[in-house]
Amino acid sequence: MTERGRDHPGAHHQDQGNTHDGAAHLWDEMYRTCPRIWSGKPNPQLVREAAGLKPGRALDLGCGEGADALWLAEQGWTVTAVDVSAVALERAVAHAAEAKYGPRITWVQQDLAAWQPEAEFDLVSAQFLHSPALPWQQSLKAAASAVRPGGTLLIVGHHPDRLPPWGSHISADMLFTPEQLAFELHPTKPGWRLDVAASRERTVDGPDGQRATIADAVLRATREDGWL
Repeated sequence: MTERGRDHPGAHHQDQGNTHDGAAHLWDEMYRTCPRIWSGKPNPQLVREAAGLKPGRALDLGCGEGADALWLAEQGWTVTAVDVSAVALERAVAHAAEAKYGPRITWVQQDLAAWQPEAEFDLVSAQFLHSPALPWQQSLKAAASAVRPGGTLLIVGHHPDRLPPWGSHISADMLFTPEQLAFELHPTKPGWRLDVAASRERTVDGPDGQRATIADAVLRATREDGWL
């Protein structure tokens, strides 16, 4: 999902309930608290890492209000965008209706704790997918399983050592470093080529105009052809 308004990486998005209904209700209520939760801009690490890729089929996990999916569609990708919140998806669909490339996006309401895609994708992106009900190791495995041979996996999250001083960050076990991502993916084994495993600092604005330097944990890997 896109970061919160004014580049605010405050809330961590995705299913926090034990069932689809519970997760959907929780996030629907969160979205109803504000006409727009996220900034409306694509996540900067997605732009940096995907800008040079040849467009194909993309899967956006935890798409929120749709900024990343819309950016991908604008670049020529055919996008499947998944989120648990119907309210978020309603906003995403409304934004897409105003864009000429909106028809390139299929919006899907699903709880990622249980959902598995039926197809494989040239790019699978999960941006800031932190959840107490969905261990990041599980979401990484699910995302990796959806990448076709030759395709790209892109995982980005808040680095646990460089969080902004504002916001309600949740427990540390929902966060990860790039080294932890790489270890869990086992990129040195046959099947994956590790392209990027980095911590990247950037300056963001808080909800009250304050500024802080945070860091993103970034992993980009390519699934090797012929991996079974």
